[in-house]
Amino acid sequence: MDLDRIVHGDAREVLPTIPAASVDLSFWSPPYYVGKSYEQDLSFEEWQDLIDDVIRCHTRIIRPGGFMVVNIGDILCFPDPSIPRFQASKPQAHRHPITKAQIEAVLEDHPTATRYELAEMFGCSEQTIQRRLEHNNVRGGKATAMTKVLLTGCLVVEWAEAAGFYLYDQRIWHKDPCWANSRWHSNSYRAVDEFEHLYVFWKPGITEVDRTRLDDAEWAAWGSRGVWHIGSVRSNDRHEAEFPEALAERVIRLLSPPGGTVLDPFVGSGTTAAMAAKHGRRWLGVELMPSYAAMAEQRVAQP
Repeated sequence: MDLDRIVHGDAREVLPTIPAASVDLSFWSPPYYVGKSYEQDLSFEEWQDLIDDVIRCHTRIIRPGGFMVVNIGDILCFPDPSIPRFQASKPQAHRHPITKAQIEAVLEDHPTATRYELAEMFGCSEQTIQRRLEHNNVRGGKATAMTKVLLTGCLVVEWAEAAGFYLYDQRIWHKDPCWANSRWHSNSYRAVDEFEHLYVFWKPGITEVDRTRLDDAEWAAWGSRGVWHIGSVRSNDRHEAEFPEALAERVIRLLSPPGGTVLDPFVGSGTTAAMAAKHGRRWLGVELMPSYAAMAEQRVAQP
């Protein structure tokens, strides 16, 4: 197969056409199953099959001793009607100071009192009585399904090992806090999203360890460090889930030899391909969506 080009197509169909043991490094960031436009038609089962299939397609094409690096968010977030709904109580937001304990105390003396009668006693609405007792906005505030939070690492490792790869290392990409994607933080104790994982999988074989790929300062700053502090892409004008060039640069320089071949089966806007070309590697990008494939082609065509 010709290299240094963007292929428009499904990675599960394109990767089987790549010559065996011809790729030194595959670095990619798959759909995270968090509701992006390019994945909104996938069911959870279809998402699992997609990632599993693409990993299995790497078994034949990665050189022995080569690497497959998967950059993915540590959690999946999607609506799941089967799990209990989180019931948040925010006393500071209550318009009336009445508490559940006060209502229950009155009910001990008046066990048959209705919500309307209790409301009259406390000088509030019957909705307030209901919300305090049930700890939920039953009038529609919780009509949508709860968000399922599921760790991705165990899934990806399981699929990789089944395909003949072994977890060699992991790096944490510490990025800018994604406030826009973490609206839940205002009404819960959950943390804002500010890091992702890079899972480094190794295919058994002889791996060349060339310490001259980085200088001493680079080895000290990030080559031998488990946490990489790299700012997020400031404006996702090209792609709604674009990772920074510095992330691809580090992975490519660290884990592929000069002149080696780098693959990205979900190339998106072309960051991996552009950085591979910049640092003297051969490259191949695969992209399913025509608009992104055209965008990546234009990007790598620029000097």
